[in-house]
Amino acid sequence: MKRFFYLSLIAAALLYFSSCHKEPKNGNNSGNVTGNQNGIDPPSNSTDGVVFTNDGKSAIFNLYAPGKKSVAVIGEFNNWQPTAMKNSKDGTRWWVQVDNLDPTKQYAYQYLIDGNLKVADPYTHEVLDPNNDSGIPSSVYPNLKPYPSGGSGIVSTFWYSAPTYNWNAANFQRPDQKKLVIYELLVRDFVGTHAYKTITDTLNYLVRLGVNAVELLPVNEFEGNDSWGYNSNFMFALDKYYGTPNDYKAFIDACHSKGIAVIQDIVLEDQFGSSPLCQMYWNSAANQPAADNPWLDQTNMHPAAAGYQMNHQSKATQYFTENVMKYWMQEYHIDGFRFDEAKGYTQTNSGNDYNAWGAYDASRVALWQTYNSYMKGLDPTFYTILEMFSASNEEAVYASQGMMCWANLSTNGEQALMSFNDSGGSWDLTGLFYNSSWWGFSVPTGNICYFESHDEERLQFKNEQYGNSNGSYNIKDLATGLKRDEMGAAFMFSSPGPKMLWEFGERGYDISNADNSPGGRLGDKPPHWEYMSDPNRAHLYKVYSQMIKMKIKNAVFNTTNFSYNLTGAYKFIQLLGDDGTDVEVVGNFGVTPAPVTITFPAIGTWTDNIDGSSITTAATSYSTTLAPGEYHVYSNKPLQQ
Repeated sequence: MKRFFYLSLIAAALLYFSSCHKEPKNGNNSGNVTGNQNGIDPPSNSTDGVVFTNDGKSAIFNLYAPGKKSVAVIGEFNNWQPTAMKNSKDGTRWWVQVDNLDPTKQYAYQYLIDGNLKVADPYTHEVLDPNNDSGIPSSVYPNLKPYPSGGSGIVSTFWYSAPTYNWNAANFQRPDQKKLVIYELLVRDFVGTHAYKTITDTLNYLVRLGVNAVELLPVNEFEGNDSWGYNSNFMFALDKYYGTPNDYKAFIDACHSKGIAVIQDIVLEDQFGSSPLCQMYWNSAANQPAADNPWLDQTNMHPAAAGYQMNHQSKATQYFTENVMKYWMQEYHIDGFRFDEAKGYTQTNSGNDYNAWGAYDASRVALWQTYNSYMKGLDPTFYTILEMFSASNEEAVYASQGMMCWANLSTNGEQALMSFNDSGGSWDLTGLFYNSSWWGFSVPTGNICYFESHDEERLQFKNEQYGNSNGSYNIKDLATGLKRDEMGAAFMFSSPGPKMLWEFGERGYDISNADNSPGGRLGDKPPHWEYMSDPNRAHLYKVYSQMIKMKIKNAVFNTTNFSYNLTGAYKFIQLLGDDGTDVEVVGNFGVTPAPVTITFPAIGTWTDNIDGSSITTAATSYSTTLAPGEYHVYSNKPLQQ
């Protein structure tokens, strides 16, 4: 990505748009530098991409391509011979109606721009890729349309009679954000078939675990097949490597029927080279987006950019982005977006300075307020999750408006479970609490805390490789490390507010996520379902399940009346519920026995909700010794699980 220099021509175009754009439903909300006095506007019922008329026997093609000299549509319906498209009066749109179509046939097509550039439609719902489709098994995507003989490169498709899906779970209610427990999942690695259908058949695993939301790494079309999905190229097309559109809809429907929300990770911060947004306006000499690209910057605006950065101050980009949001929300009934690299939605050039990139950015704040308002206007309970990691005063604005930001506690979680602390308090878990000084604001739903994510190293891998020891107590031992993972779960899910776990952390997944691991950081990771036959791993899953279900089902875990000390080897959390239910969570994160005094809120019998043991206190101060790695989740009343 290179720096985006606005030419006076483009500045005029954007100025025109801001003052006199048409309604979004017409797809004509970006201006043009000169206009076309002899132009003809597309019909009012046409939108971006393909719109069918005449019961599928006709289709209107509509492409936003300002500044082009000519655009034609080519495809199987015209033997790949150009059908010239008309230019709109403002010069930004190219459109044509094609008749005599067979409504039962799926057609492949492209746009021919200025007589030499062939690109697929950026609004297509399915692409055909000559280099990658052969790697998609028919068991995952049956009856995939063969690549057309007349095509060249990636082609788009349209199909009037595409199979429809009848939704069943009409009465699904999204979980309260305060009770949200998200399971982050990569379709490719969760099941060996990398198929929605198999995950749908496996959903009871997540039901037993108790999570009420699943967050999928990107599922829109991305370059190649074997990928995490962050190399996006077609934002309206479902990637075929995981299954058909109806398979995905059936998965979402099944999740809803089981009380599980579906959140979709999405990349709208950048695009990769095979995206039409790149190809349509490209400077081949400099190998970067051209200066007149309506959507993309010429240079990177921040130090972590990967593809070609989208300019979200451009009205064309904002229009495109909102159309993408609306499509997935309405077509697939998803419940939220997790926006990758949300901090990158900026035109403030921070170069290689990460601190400058994370500083309060008023234009970024205004942009996310606009996008959030747009989504909430479509669906008031829709989840907006930002991978932000910006200044606390910026994240405070997002939290105040119902958005949730990722809160990465991986380093502290790893250090605590490995039992290593340095002078800087690296095993301090205070950040689990939304009111802590870590965040600088106090909104119960503002942060989604986690110890593991797709970006971080595995807790159990770190335990096995680097765990501390003392005498016979060794965290590198599998059983000992898994027991400490249980303790981490007890503290994670006891703290109020939304939480997240990365797939298979609940069974102590210990395959490294590092760049130098076998297959690399992005390489395939086997699901290791056989882990569940290991009694220690199965018990970790049980503890995760107990903690998650208690968090969701018991109001005390949403209380605002709490205290904690999470800085030393002995850590505790105390929760006081409005209904008289109180919880005391204690744990020894050291490697030596710890004489401690537990301060209970009242005398009486306190039951450990994990192992069923109990203690009776005659005073609120209770002295005991916790073995290394010993933890308890006490309550004065039975907790629902």
